[in-house]
Amino acid sequence: MKLVLLAIGKTNEKYLIEAIEDYQKRLCHYLPFQFEIIPEPKNTKNLSFQLQKEKSSELILKFVQESDEVILLDDKGKSFTSVSFANYLAKKMTVVSKRLVVVIGGPYGFSDELYQRANDKISLSSMTFSHQMVRLIFLEQLYRAMTILKGEPYHHE
Repeated sequence: MKLVLLAIGKTNEKYLIEAIEDYQKRLCHYLPFQFEIIPEPKNTKNLSFQLQKEKSSELILKFVQESDEVILLDDKGKSFTSVSFANYLAKKMTVVSKRLVVVIGGPYGFSDELYQRANDKISLSSMTFSHQMVRLIFLEQLYRAMTILKGEPYHHE
């Protein structure tokens, strides 16, 4: 299984870029991993939030393949502890044959069409984080999950 993380818009802060790159390098030791940045939709300043959400979701859907298992990072999704998230991923690794695609949407969320296409939704927290911070938080939790599954000492109970 290959895990693909999709995000709308580039990361601007240098400290976040460096930390994201560090976790990407670490993850490659555990599973095939790809981080894809989808450029933000153009000419959206005068559009409603709903239309901006739909435009972002259209771009995401163009990247998603028919055989992909799609998980949205969404505040209405399932919450996990780090250990239960590791177990969730272990199960996905046994049933997903090609790509597990985790999606970080734009600032206004996802369209109904993308929600319908999704196989699952995960919440990182009931708190709100910037979309740039979510990238790092998810990558750290993904790395933590991989070390838990391998029995490595990164995670402490």
